Amino acid sequence: MTGIILCGCNGKMGHVVAASVENNSDCEIICGVDAFGESNYSFPVYKSFAEIDTKADVIIDFSNPATLDGLLEYAEGNSVPAVICTTGYSPEEVEKIKAASEKIAVFYSGNMSLGVNLLIELAKQATKVLGNDFDIEIVEKHHNLKVDAPSGTALMIADGISEELDQEPQYVYDRHSYRRKRSKNEIGIHAIRGGTIVGEHDVIFAGHDEVVTISHQSQSKELFATGAVNAAVFLKDKPSGMYNMSQMLTEKLK
Repeated sequence: MTGIILCGCNGKMGHVVAASVENNSDCEIICGVDAFGESNYSFPVYKSFAEIDTKADVIIDFSNPATLDGLLEYAEGNSVPAVICTTGYSPEEVEKIKAASEKIAVFYSGNMSLGVNLLIELAKQATKVLGNDFDIEIVEKHHNLKVDAPSGTALMIADGISEELDQEPQYVYDRHSYRRKRSKNEIGIHAIRGGTIVGEHDVIFAGHDEVVTISHQSQSKELFATGAVNAAVFLKDKPSGMYNMSQMLTEKLK
């Protein structure tokens, strides 16, 4: 049995993760952490990690970057692995996560969906074939309550594509701020916010007289919760280091 601390338990994804764990026989939530404190859960909820007086096997984090320092302090101090699903981190905060992975196991992903991670692999393969001759643009769409832009998933896609290009690309988010034609080393990343869109990502390869588009649509938040819970079970008892969806899927296929 994998005992979980659920960070951000009172948020939308927190509720979905809690429901997913209830239907999972090999894990349970020991307690939650949320700035809003108590809720109607059957497990205790604390306002900060500093208040926790018990130890779990792994942390699942669907909160916001403001909780990162407290989370990492608790995780490192108690040798608890962490599945970090929050997006919108600054480069400095990402470095903190990487530094923590030298002491604990960290599963860090901007998207917990199997389909999205397959999209990234397909985009990388397409880049090997088309990347030097086609312009690459990424369009991401999310609900009107999402704060960070572009999405962590869009950046994951762009980073994956970058690995396959001959020269390091420039990420362009705000093309209207200057007037010049598109350079060959650009990857345009565009954010759309509206309604209740769960998540959509399109990778566009635009060449001479032809366009190739790779797309993924998320129909509900349950797929992200399922991925996070599977990652928590996967991460239990793992040695320190950075882990990702690709490694988890490879292990499951063995």
